[in-house]
Amino acid sequence: MNRNLVLLSTAAAVSLLSAQMAAAQEAHRVAFLAASSQNGYNQAIYAGIQEAAAELGVEVEIFDGAFDSAAQYAQVEDLAAGGRFDAFIVTPNDTVGIATALEDATADGIVVATALFPVGPELSNMEPQVAGLTTTVAANPAQGAAAQAQAVVDFCADKDPCRVVIMIGQLIYPFDNLRYETFRQVLGEHANIQIVATGEGNYDPDASLTAMQDILQANPEVDAVLSNADQHLIGVEIALSDAGYDVASVFLIGGGLNQIAVDAIRAGTYDATLAEYPHSMGKAALEAVVTTLEGGTAPAWIDPTTLGAAPEIVTKEWLDANPDFVAEWQG
Repeated sequence: MNRNLVLLSTAAAVSLLSAQMAAAQEAHRVAFLAASSQNGYNQAIYAGIQEAAAELGVEVEIFDGAFDSAAQYAQVEDLAAGGRFDAFIVTPNDTVGIATALEDATADGIVVATALFPVGPELSNMEPQVAGLTTTVAANPAQGAAAQAQAVVDFCADKDPCRVVIMIGQLIYPFDNLRYETFRQVLGEHANIQIVATGEGNYDPDASLTAMQDILQANPEVDAVLSNADQHLIGVEIALSDAGYDVASVFLIGGGLNQIAVDAIRAGTYDATLAEYPHSMGKAALEAVVTTLEGGTAPAWIDPTTLGAAPEIVTKEWLDANPDFVAEWQG
């Protein structure tokens, strides 16, 4: 072989290797700080992050907040100090307490987006409340809660009394407390509606089952269950069935629009759910931080209710009219 050709071939190979190494070194690294990596909703957000990362050539890694505010705060501090990541996407456990840690991260040059909830003292304010925060991908929790409660009001219109159980995640969370107060405000405007009990389901079917069993022992007559999460309805359904209820006779409304709820609404077991799009939410958050990392300007707020085609409250009527609809997450 001609010596010059060998040299050219070698030079081309070295050049290609150098280009590949440079590309690998330049790949953006994004950490997803999940409220809980074991939670199906957070897993769906991460699936959207992973999809966008694959399309954009970005490295991503998930961290488990274990539904523990202190643990998640420490994660932000440790990851910021470690310097491995260019950006964070956070689903916050404590929307107020974590603000200080995120401010320190943005001050260090880390690009930060939040998903599901805004960070700061005002949960209804979607504009950045943390200095340097890039994007909030979240809807006002009170808006969705009001729509859910109104669906219960509509069901209860001809019932007096209409006995309602509220199944919330955890009242210690600011966002769940806001939802709970919104539920109570909307329902409280109607004299025929009695809130007979409140349970904390912790976004877990087993916890919801136990909570509902305890509620039914003290309040055996229930007409409706208003829940902020579809996961809760799984436990609620089992408790009602074990107590001898015809589950379909009880108005059940959840939140999150997972496939389990979609199937149950189609079957007539559940009645409705609040539409949410966690996969699309994660994808939008990843795209926003990458846009910022590459010198562009990402929207300060992305309204996740605009990311899907379903109405705010999804019912059997809508699902029957849209038989090909598939939820973004299993549940």
